[in-house]
Amino acid sequence: MGRKNKLRKFAEILSFPNVYECYDVQQPALVGADMQAVEMKGRWQTQHFHNDHPVTLELACGGGEYTVALARQFPLRNFIGVDVKGNRIWKGAKQALAENLSNAAFLRTRIEIIDHFFEPGEVDEIWITFPDPFPRSSKENRRLTSAYFLDKYRLILRPGGLVHLKHDDPDVYQITLETIAADPRCRLLYQNDDIYAGPLPYPELGIQTLYESMHLAAGRTIKYVRFTI
Repeated sequence: MGRKNKLRKFAEILSFPNVYECYDVQQPALVGADMQAVEMKGRWQTQHFHNDHPVTLELACGGGEYTVALARQFPLRNFIGVDVKGNRIWKGAKQALAENLSNAAFLRTRIEIIDHFFEPGEVDEIWITFPDPFPRSSKENRRLTSAYFLDKYRLILRPGGLVHLKHDDPDVYQITLETIAADPRCRLLYQNDDIYAGPLPYPELGIQTLYESMHLAAGRTIKYVRFTI
């Protein structure tokens, strides 16, 4: 049943006008609805969103809950959820279409090749919400706030563009702060190891994904870091 459901989602997502997919990491290229080849690098505002509003990425977006909620909250900004799993993206993309959220789109690709799909400075800000933590001693370069990935983001983020990390894991929070401190190009703007202990510093932090709700129910605190790279 699970495999059939996944295959159904893969088939359905091919018709979605708000989803773009990369099928070959070695030769990165995008297809859109009905498997039509498209070139989006440098053209997201004009070709997909049809406006000049700033572009925000949510990396490792999963089911796209945060992407969709941000699009609702900020109608004059454009949001693109990025994840490697098409069956995850399906949920957010379908919800965005159902709500006619023309400022929400989704990109299926590996984040390691994100610079193939955006021009330098094309992205205004990046959100990283509850990604896989990858402990300090294991697969460190796969952590989305590692120095390796920050260098990737510099290739597409505008100068002074924001990076946001929201997570429940204390190690991810602490290692991210250490990474920022070790890089003179980074500037820490705000940090909070328990955002719900007082008034929310930014209203968009009130968005809660299913995983965040589960973490809170388990008594975990939610941490947040805002910085530039």
